[in-house]
Amino acid sequence: MKSFWKRLLAAPFVFVAAVIILLEDWLWDDLQRIAAAFGRLPIFHQIESLVAGLPPYGALAIFGIPSLLLIPVKLAALYFIAHGQPTLGLMTVVIAKVAGTALVARIYALTHEKLLLIGWFAYLHAWFTAFKSRIYNAIKATSIYRAAHLRYARMKEWLRGQGKSFLRRRWDAAVKFSRRWKQS
Repeated sequence: MKSFWKRLLAAPFVFVAAVIILLEDWLWDDLQRIAAAFGRLPIFHQIESLVAGLPPYGALAIFGIPSLLLIPVKLAALYFIAHGQPTLGLMTVVIAKVAGTALVARIYALTHEKLLLIGWFAYLHAWFTAFKSRIYNAIKATSIYRAAHLRYARMKEWLRGQGKSFLRRRWDAAVKFSRRWKQS
């Protein structure tokens, strides 16, 4: 009976954690690529080289900095919400979350090899990866996911067909115009 209550009380927290993990995972690769593009700028390239060369615990310290940087932003969002600006507060949190995820993704890409040299970090990383895998497997096992995935795949295929025919028509028109122009 104790296990039932424990699962019942934990369910909302697990659900929120699952949603956050899915959103961050969905954004992770794209945001990391955007951050990498910024990293190619000369000023940021030097900083990235410095971060990549840090020892394991230095990399861990840099990896934790984005969390500290977001505290004032979250306090500002709380201020906005408390003073009758809930939309501004929510937008502040969302923008901070996206920017923070991009920064963490880039820092992780630069330091993950060094971070995995720290025993407890490697253990937590393995645990988190297994947890995330269980969440994905549980979600993929639902009928709602399968139906949504099937519709998504059909829509993607339809758009692909529409895109090719549209692009093909534009290409053919351009070739025809080019031939007429050369003949003139």
